[in-house]
Amino acid sequence: MRKVFHIVLWLVGMAVLQTSCSTIKYVEDGDYLLNSVKVKNIGTDGEVNTTHLRNYVRQNPNRRWFSLFKLPLATYSLSGRDSTKWINRTLKSMGEPPVIYDSTKAVLTSIDLQQELRNEGFLNAEVFMEQHAVGKRMNVVYLLKPGLPYFIRTIRQEIADDSIARILASSTSKSLLAEGMKFDVSILDAERKRISGILTDNGYYRFHKEYITYQADTIPNTKLIDLTLRLALVHRNEQADTLHTRYRMRHIRYSNGDPHDTLIHLRRHVLEECTHLKSGEPYRSSGLQNTYNHFGRLQAVKYTNILLRQVPESDLLDCDIQLLHNKPSTISFQPEGTNTAGDLGAAASLTYQNRNLFRGSEVFSIELRGAYEAIRGLEGYSNQDFVEYSVETRLQFPRFISPFLKRSVRHRINATSELSLLYDLQDRPEFHRRLLSAAWRYKWNIPGRNSRYQLDLLDLNYVFMPWISDTFRQEYLENDNTRNAILRYNYEDLFITKIGFGYSFTKGNLALKANIETSGNLLQMGAKLFHAEEDDRGYFRVFNIAFAQYVKGDFDISKTLQIDPSNQLVFHVGLGIAYPYGNSNVLPFEKRYFSGGANSVRGWSVRSLGPGKYKEKDGRINFINQTGDMKLDLNVEYRTKLFWKFSGALFIDAGNIWTLREYAEQPGGQFRFENLPNQLAVGYGMGIRLNFDYFILRFDLGMKAINPAYEDGDEHYPIIHPKFSRDNAFHFAVGMPF
Repeated sequence: MRKVFHIVLWLVGMAVLQTSCSTIKYVEDGDYLLNSVKVKNIGTDGEVNTTHLRNYVRQNPNRRWFSLFKLPLATYSLSGRDSTKWINRTLKSMGEPPVIYDSTKAVLTSIDLQQELRNEGFLNAEVFMEQHAVGKRMNVVYLLKPGLPYFIRTIRQEIADDSIARILASSTSKSLLAEGMKFDVSILDAERKRISGILTDNGYYRFHKEYITYQADTIPNTKLIDLTLRLALVHRNEQADTLHTRYRMRHIRYSNGDPHDTLIHLRRHVLEECTHLKSGEPYRSSGLQNTYNHFGRLQAVKYTNILLRQVPESDLLDCDIQLLHNKPSTISFQPEGTNTAGDLGAAASLTYQNRNLFRGSEVFSIELRGAYEAIRGLEGYSNQDFVEYSVETRLQFPRFISPFLKRSVRHRINATSELSLLYDLQDRPEFHRRLLSAAWRYKWNIPGRNSRYQLDLLDLNYVFMPWISDTFRQEYLENDNTRNAILRYNYEDLFITKIGFGYSFTKGNLALKANIETSGNLLQMGAKLFHAEEDDRGYFRVFNIAFAQYVKGDFDISKTLQIDPSNQLVFHVGLGIAYPYGNSNVLPFEKRYFSGGANSVRGWSVRSLGPGKYKEKDGRINFINQTGDMKLDLNVEYRTKLFWKFSGALFIDAGNIWTLREYAEQPGGQFRFENLPNQLAVGYGMGIRLNFDYFILRFDLGMKAINPAYEDGDEHYPIIHPKFSRDNAFHFAVGMPF
């Protein structure tokens, strides 16, 4: 393995050396390949964000893979000049042509950087440029000398329109400007937008930020500025300036944007609930945007166009809302391939959807799904296949369906209410399993904010086992020497009554998710209240079915650092904890955590890691024992654009699962804080992604680095003693891991 690694390393080094010599192949005499561009702050009296200022560089060098190698340029340079040959055209399309240094763009970049520094308050800023030519390669460095920034001493307002002045007076506390702050043109412009937004939301339909100007007077021999904000009147040609007009809504009409279909397919109540402009009230820009947003959420509506017309010689506006409707119903068929821990299979689903069931854009869908999987490695069973059939129906309402919410609240929030029913039939060689599920949930968000919420008001799941094979029963369920506690619980009929709440936040390069759910509390209270009898194991039952009782919480956060347009570094932390109590000593199998796989620690295949230092000894039926009550994932991934639709990644993963209680069937699996460093599994690897915009295909090859299942020796530190056949795990998935 070491010899192979050294040979590969030597070949890569030779390839990099060869490509670095050929990258100037298409650089003509007298021209230079732009090799590198840097932005440096050489000033000692002003701090600036050089990463932000990189956005003002007009010419950047060729992309680098993993910020090291210009392989796209090298690929282009491998092509010949004869464009009639297929191989030359292919190499050029896959690669990237050389970026030829342009001195004009460099000078303009210096001007742009200087202007941006002055906009940020460094009014005496200077920018110098250094050029270093090495052969036919040019290195450019922009040197920043910002000087000391200027600060605002006083702020005055000159508003000629008294009505506007009164409106703005009520929002002065929210002003972005304050005495003593650094002079920053971007903040001044943001204040103009804020004031314009307030006025257009208070009837001033034709107001725009160009009516607002600033006068900045510097104080001699200081770094201070006296700032004056002016709001001008409306200028009319050959007429005296007039006050700004405040408009009110008159008529609101609805029409179909399709000339071949003049009917409105939505109820009048639904149309009015989605419309946030009201007759007789002042025009509001937020009402216009919310109207677009609410109609845009309706599955029955394909396109929305809102026309506003001023009534001649008045301050009234008429509104015409044009709606182009979608097809009322669709049928879709989706085949797919599956790979569960190396067992290959196929699945297909047929879905019918009605987008306007009750003429309120209610979406009704019914999905039929079938799956087949060939299972390997099972002995003593008459059948070696897995078959699954399911039928699921959903009914979604594009609003809150609740008698306890005010109309104003429903009107302000984008919400969906959903009712779902599911019946799932699974036949494995070891057992047959059935799942009957019913749920009522809400999903909502507030326009203009980055948060989303979900409330599972009621989620009922009835799991029952109509048949268990004699082999499985005798070897695992009725064998008192091994595994029976966890296995027996998960192969009995079970009733789960879940209530849950979820929250997600996305802003820029930060994404956060949190969920909490609980089950069985109301049933437990009812059983004690009515003095229900316990069974021989101390459990209460409903209709002779044991019910699960637990609490579960999940937290997930990821942060992306953009190094340059082609490279980024992504950090991810995932933590989940679930605790069974009351009527349960073991979590239901569906609620237990597993580790390994394409979205976890990728040095292990799915469901093959943990809990703790637990290790399956005989290799049989490990998907039950390799589960836990707690999970931790720590991931770092370096992503880079390669060529065409290909991207690459290097990653390091760490994590594991644990049980919160001590189970004899899972020795070494209980979580103890002092054992955390020794039981943290670590993997590393690389991946290739194919980005087709609407979906991403991902191929990851992971290797074990630290294996907690072994306490010492070569197998505990496979990164030092690698063995490819033992330590690799290959993953294929759709979408990014986090």
